Amino acid sequence: MGGDHGPSVVVPAAALALKERPHLSFRFFGDQDKINALLTPDLKRASEVIHTDIVITSDEKPSAAIRRKGSSMHLAIQDVDKGASDCVISAGNTGALMANAKLILRMLPGIDRPAIATMLPSTTGRTVTLDLGANLEVDANNLVEFAIMGACFAKAAMGIERPTVGILNIGSEDTKGHEYLQDAAAILEETTSLPGEFVGFVEGNQITGGGVDVIVTDGFTGNVALKTAEGVGKFIAKVLKEEFSRNFLSKIAYMGAMFVMKRTKKRIDPREYNGAMFLGLSQICIKSHGSADAFSFSRAILVGAGMAENNFNKMVGAQIEKLHAANPAPAEAAAQ
Repeated sequence: MGGDHGPSVVVPAAALALKERPHLSFRFFGDQDKINALLTPDLKRASEVIHTDIVITSDEKPSAAIRRKGSSMHLAIQDVDKGASDCVISAGNTGALMANAKLILRMLPGIDRPAIATMLPSTTGRTVTLDLGANLEVDANNLVEFAIMGACFAKAAMGIERPTVGILNIGSEDTKGHEYLQDAAAILEETTSLPGEFVGFVEGNQITGGGVDVIVTDGFTGNVALKTAEGVGKFIAKVLKEEFSRNFLSKIAYMGAMFVMKRTKKRIDPREYNGAMFLGLSQICIKSHGSADAFSFSRAILVGAGMAENNFNKMVGAQIEKLHAANPAPAEAAAQ
């Protein structure tokens, strides 16, 4: 029921995902009359609708949202916790979704904080970037955990056997940046629990410039980088549209470049990259853009399905266990 469009986007999105992955099934939480009216025959056979009148609004505070036990968001997350569903996907209130997910699903053992991760287009394919807003401030250990979760995400979502991982910094030199960045880099250079290859510090232009599969940063910086990239993409699209429609000759030029422009649009279309995952939770929770259309939301569904099918959380849990075994906390080390 969340997002800008509610069931009018979510239900058709499920139908699109079902066409690509016929083995999927869905459990919709919300207004049964609105949902049932949109179900196609194929989707109806693969779906169940659980009715509730309670909906968390986009401006509702997380502290208030977690007290609304019968909301569609709360029930959907609870469904995953009970094992009735493999993942939960929502376009609703981000803060409310994170608060409810942390409370109901809880954190994976050994993970201190969750992180929001997504895939962004780059010149060499896609780049996993995290954190995108869950943590405004982090320490070295948080970044190390983000690196492990991000590498596992790249393996599960993109099929990269040994992803490269970098820490976002103001320069690639070892002496650049805050002390906690250098501390995190030192740990990652030594650890054997990273399911990938640590390449050191990277700069912001490598998010879209390619050359690294996973980029790790704090939530404040990551969110600014994400929104900047989205803004630049919209700006370029607007300028190209204006220039190609400026006069008769420009329109003729567009006709000649139409095929290339369509391919370019598909490569950088933000709808192709919808579906941010809350990493670090014990179960799979995917956040879609609130303004997503049906195609865009279907991509988020497929991200969630891929994570479930590739046993993402089991992969992360095993790597985090290796990390803590190799780097015990001071009290544990003293006891040993």
